[in-house]
Amino acid sequence: MSMTPAERSLRAKIGAHALHSRYDGTVITAPARSTFLATFERQVDPDGVLPEGERQRRADHALRAHMARLALKSSQARARKAGRVR
Repeated sequence: MSMTPAERSLRAKIGAHALHSRYDGTVITAPARSTFLATFERQVDPDGVLPEGERQRRADHALRAHMARLALKSSQARARKAGRVR
């Protein structure tokens, strides 16, 4: 028996709620967060020669720049959408 898209969505919601009722969300996403943040450390220090503190400082700025670029793109997309609606 195949499920409709609505049934699949409901089943996924049930699974997500059950998972989050048993575990802390930060524990569930810790491996993904760690991998994501490590990409910025590799970006700023690909050879691993910087001291730990300096690498983390630079990685933090690389992360902030990444998030600021995403915010700018989001703002531009919203402005384009608003322009089309008017």
